[in-house]
Amino acid sequence: MGGMVVLGAGAVGAALATAMMPAQLWLGIACAVIAFLAIGIGVGACGTNMLVLLSTSVPKERLAAAATVTWVMMIIGFIITTVVAGKMLEPFSLGRLVEVTTSVAAAAFLLTCLAVFGIERRRAQTPSSSSPTHTLDGGFVAALREVWAEPHSRRLASFVFVSMLAYSAQDLILEPFAGAVFGMTPSQSTQISGMMSGGTLIGMLLVALICTVGAKARLGALRLWTIGGCVASALMLITLAVAGFVGPSWPIKPTVFLLGLANGGYAVAAIGSMMGLVGRGRESREGTRMGLWGAAQALAFGIGGIAATGAVDLARALTGSLPAAYGAVFVAEAALFIVATAFAVRLSREDTQSSMEIDVQGTTAAYVVEAGRG
Repeated sequence: MGGMVVLGAGAVGAALATAMMPAQLWLGIACAVIAFLAIGIGVGACGTNMLVLLSTSVPKERLAAAATVTWVMMIIGFIITTVVAGKMLEPFSLGRLVEVTTSVAAAAFLLTCLAVFGIERRRAQTPSSSSPTHTLDGGFVAALREVWAEPHSRRLASFVFVSMLAYSAQDLILEPFAGAVFGMTPSQSTQISGMMSGGTLIGMLLVALICTVGAKARLGALRLWTIGGCVASALMLITLAVAGFVGPSWPIKPTVFLLGLANGGYAVAAIGSMMGLVGRGRESREGTRMGLWGAAQALAFGIGGIAATGAVDLARALTGSLPAAYGAVFVAEAALFIVATAFAVRLSREDTQSSMEIDVQGTTAAYVVEAGRG
């Protein structure tokens, strides 16, 4: 709840800073920096504690499903918020922007209070099967060192950071891109974000369904969809860069929807893969691994938004062209997804080798048992 308070305050502060900029530009920019820092802190605090509650309250065999449901609910929240807020912004004014942002922040806080009411009391009364059975030797720092020393944990953290850096960099520049290059109003550009979120939701549901139904087939392999989602996201970002040079005649809405579809496929496959790897390695380090990967995601989200908007301004100053500036940033994001693909391929190979080793060990053990009986 504390994280949501900080997040809501940051969102309202960002709206106030935007309203301040026409009269006092530099003061508005300074306030916006502080507000977005608060947004990042709030998102990190809420997200990390939510993952801790999830991992300690849900049986291990249901973690992947629980994470997918949570992510889908988040996407549905994005869709509802962007569509409703977009309608409420008409007719647009800076004062109305502050009012709508304040209303959304208040609604989010009330929903958070309802969601967590009594949950810790129930957890205290019901022991969790995922709770550690012994204390960690050496404390948190030693546990973090051990987890970082695990090659798969380190590589997955790198994959999460790079892919989420590309994923998050889209958020703060997509709406300005739609407004500046395609001439959309603030209400129309806000609804574009809702369309992308809709594509993301459908992509997640499709991949989750395919992986569940075809779990034993190659088509149902999470690692396959993780790699495919990264490649598809890179291709759609390059397409978006090309769209900027074509201008308003380009079908921007289907393009954004397909980008969301690719992002959704990547996201749900990456979540499932992460849940599948959380138990690999030394026991009683699952929470630390999740914390490491969550920190990589939070850091990427924090850097992604600031870096993308700053890169657009820098590219615009260098080229003097809005399509070229946004296109350069979209291509850079596509390159990050390609780098993430390389990490995913490496993780996939290690996972295959590990499975083969387990099969060999199991076969050897069975042979020894049979030989002993003989």
